[in-house]
Amino acid sequence: METLHLTEVRSVPAQTFTMGSDDHYPEEAPAHRVGLDAFGIEVAPVTNAQFARFVRDTGYRTVAERPLDPAQFPGAPAENLQPGSMVFTPTPGPVDLRHLDQWWTWVPGAHWKRPEGPGSSLVDRADHPVAHVAFEDAQSYARWAGRALPTEAQWEAAARGGLEHTEFTWGADPESDTALANYWHGDFPWRARHGYGRTSPVGSFPANSYGLYDMAGNVWEWTTDWYGEGHRASGGGCCAPRNPRGAAQIDSLDARQPQFAVPRKVIKGGSFLCADSYCRRYRPAARRPQMIDTGMSHIGFRCVTTTDPS
Repeated sequence: METLHLTEVRSVPAQTFTMGSDDHYPEEAPAHRVGLDAFGIEVAPVTNAQFARFVRDTGYRTVAERPLDPAQFPGAPAENLQPGSMVFTPTPGPVDLRHLDQWWTWVPGAHWKRPEGPGSSLVDRADHPVAHVAFEDAQSYARWAGRALPTEAQWEAAARGGLEHTEFTWGADPESDTALANYWHGDFPWRARHGYGRTSPVGSFPANSYGLYDMAGNVWEWTTDWYGEGHRASGGGCCAPRNPRGAAQIDSLDARQPQFAVPRKVIKGGSFLCADSYCRRYRPAARRPQMIDTGMSHIGFRCVTTTDPS
């Protein structure tokens, strides 16, 4: 593996490409043509070491570290108002995959420096992607770095690496004998094969055609687009929209959970928890909503530049 210069950006050329997919999860449809101007994107997700420099320089406290305002949670017990984050914990054995609360737990005191909660640390994880960052945290880092977060279209184009109509960042065929990404290998969510089931150092797996690492798996990554249940259909050829944006903020609210009136952004790329038996979303077209105020142990980010670095 080449030596990574983690602040380096790689060039993504101006292009028109097919975004989304009609062959997988419904929120990825319809597949449609979009155009993009050239831009630059960081070679890998932001690491714990990089985020630590940002915190040292600015004194920034992440959302997961801040005290909660009781006025925003009327009637909630005091013990439920401690700052924290959502932490993945493997189950003791096979479980019904319809109930994700069996492996996700709200852990008071969990945040980017304490990824499993009090008593955990970043020892031996300086080069792992930072996690437990809410959208505000990622955006604040990007501004400090003089960069921005990518749009969904930018992120997907970068992940595809110029490969049109392929399912994966590396091509059309699934992984076989060569390890190509940090997604769940083993029996989800209780038994991962050795070396899987957690974040990995950035750059541990092969880069895509643009020289970008971890565009599949490891951690989901924030984008700036508000989430809609599917893509808005568009014309093709000369009619492909240029530099498209996502849904309106109001449309990003989850109508199935009106009690949680928190807007949601699109996250991309899948994570170490994506299992073929449960969530095959370590593909460029895959997308999920994430409430902007919530960090989790499998969500990070990377930045873009608005100008082509080449």
